[in-house]
Amino acid sequence: MSNVKVLPLLEPADGQGAAPCCPPLTERPMTAEEAETAARMFKALGDPVRLRLFSAVASHEGGEACVCDISDVGVSQPTVSHHLKKLKEAGLLSSERRGTWVYYRVEPDVLAAMGRLLISTPAA
Repeated sequence: MSNVKVLPLLEPADGQGAAPCCPPLTERPMTAEEAETAARMFKALGDPVRLRLFSAVASHEGGEACVCDISDVGVSQPTVSHHLKKLKEAGLLSSERRGTWVYYRVEPDVLAAMGRLLISTPAA
């Protein structure tokens, strides 16, 4: 018997995107809705600049980063903003405006769900 808990799709608190809560790929075939949600997230991470930005936010001290601290990825500031928007639309990041700056943080539930999706459990 598997000890993996399958979580339902949840709406993040800010109402942006959907958090992917899918079973591990080896547990059962994904539903069409689960596949759409997971594909949207992995597609967002499929761009090297987005992956670097996501990593910069995820690894930043305190678990969040000001856009001013993560914009050095070899592209212009408008392009950084575009990529951060795509990551947010995919449900991977959330943001909060503080004065003139926007702070981003990785959605921990989403990150955990992505990990569970890819981790296979040995058959008993």
